[in-house]
Amino acid sequence: MEINIGIDETTRKDIAAGLSRLLADSYVLFLKTHNYHWNVTGPMFNSLHMMFEQQYTELFTAVDEIAERIRSLGEFAPGSFQRFNQLSQIQEEQDTPDADTMIRNLIAGQEAVVKTAREVVKIADAANDEPTLDLLTQRMQVHEKTAWMLRSLIAK
Repeated sequence: MEINIGIDETTRKDIAAGLSRLLADSYVLFLKTHNYHWNVTGPMFNSLHMMFEQQYTELFTAVDEIAERIRSLGEFAPGSFQRFNQLSQIQEEQDTPDADTMIRNLIAGQEAVVKTAREVVKIADAANDEPTLDLLTQRMQVHEKTAWMLRSLIAK
């Protein structure tokens, strides 16, 4: 059945493609954060272990919301590691870095998600796609705040 929500098909596809990149970035960041939660060591173990758990739990909820928005726009959400790796600008973690490097990597990942969201905002705003704009605004707020909190751990 045809979708008639006031956004033409081409624009819906463009928005969904941008959201697919956001989904991929978010999922790879979720995986990286979960990995760090399991493998962090050092004097900040307990606080980082708990902080990383809060972050990956929040990301787990977010990926579902992003995927459901893609489906609401009439497109299929990507759902494989291979596809996420193709779409994401965040690289999977291959090693077990020290805690300081973990924090720095997560800051870069949080900021990468914000940048992807900002790119999609332009398309959604031009289409007056308020539900997507609302989702993107929420995601940017969460990721900017998380990056700030992580940066605070390594501030000199």
